[in-house]
Amino acid sequence: MSDAFILGIESSCDETSAAVVRSGEQVISNVVLSQFATHKPYGGVVPELASREHLRNIVPVVRAALEQAGQTYESVDAIAVTRGPGLAGALLVGLSFAKAVCFAVDKPLIAVNHLEGHIHAVLLEQRQSGNHDLQFPVLALVVSGGHTHLYLAEQKDQSWTYQNIGHTRDDAAGEAFDKVAKLLGLGYPGGPIIDRLAKFGDPTAVKFSTPQIKHRDRNDRNKPEDARPAFDFSYSGIKTAVLRHVELNHMQEAIEVRRRELVQIAKPTIDDFRRLTDQPTIDLVASFQRAVVHDLVTKTLAAAAEYQVATLLVTGGVAANSELRETFEREGADAGLAVYFPSRPLSTDNAAMIAAAAYPKFLLKDFAPMDISAEAGLVLR
Repeated sequence: MSDAFILGIESSCDETSAAVVRSGEQVISNVVLSQFATHKPYGGVVPELASREHLRNIVPVVRAALEQAGQTYESVDAIAVTRGPGLAGALLVGLSFAKAVCFAVDKPLIAVNHLEGHIHAVLLEQRQSGNHDLQFPVLALVVSGGHTHLYLAEQKDQSWTYQNIGHTRDDAAGEAFDKVAKLLGLGYPGGPIIDRLAKFGDPTAVKFSTPQIKHRDRNDRNKPEDARPAFDFSYSGIKTAVLRHVELNHMQEAIEVRRRELVQIAKPTIDDFRRLTDQPTIDLVASFQRAVVHDLVTKTLAAAAEYQVATLLVTGGVAANSELRETFEREGADAGLAVYFPSRPLSTDNAAMIAAAAYPKFLLKDFAPMDISAEAGLVLR
């Protein structure tokens, strides 16, 4: 069939993004406007502020994406938008805007699950590089600030289905990175800061353990008792362990000094962080990262072995972490797995992945009704 140009819109958290993607395999434009500066003083995302920033930014961001792609509202074939999961107010901004445009120019609306978008970020770039022959079964680890999930992904003709075989019981991995960085006075967002600092530390200096969860999640009432084991994660404990280490080693005073100094620097560099961070804290950061990476890799590869998968996709914001990538590439190769990541720009939230995930739905004419609503806790199936 002829090429289909889909305008994607993403506003689930703290990035306002719009993109135009051709036939699910070529990024024509991808504009992302981050809200880091807005949320940095608070050490995390403030939902009400995020919604207001989306309201302020969505029109110019979408306009820029269309202009860069040489497209208009009338020339694109469909409009895709994130329906959930995410922050309710933030989702409503993107969804309401997309519905209004579809109504005005008579275009089909495609509702996309944000988690499916992250999976299709990998598939998009693989198709873009000419790799159309994905080996099944496929296991996808979606790991970000708000999500840590394992999905078995299956494709039948143009339709994709997903089975969740593991999830976090409490904090997501990226959430733990942000909270630990805040605790240590390193600022926000914590993931990239910890990733850069950890290279200068001893990852064996502090011993951390992560829980090996054996009992069934009591909240998962649909899972039969005799089902295969779930490969669940938990990161609230390691965050508490870092806090306990800080208290036992009387590190609070140095943390407060570092926090005050960093606030005075508009855009701190790695040299600024190293200058303001003592070696025991850098070792603590490196040890924390090593423990989280080890847990993610170990459980994901155990799930891959249990379900005899051929291909592993690692995606989401935490997939940009350099130690995570290196460890998955090394240990995945040892296990005989093909491991794929999105590029770093497509690891974090963006609209190109939403437009790419919408393309199979476009082929199936799986369009959303105009009375569809945002769903903050939307489940991927």
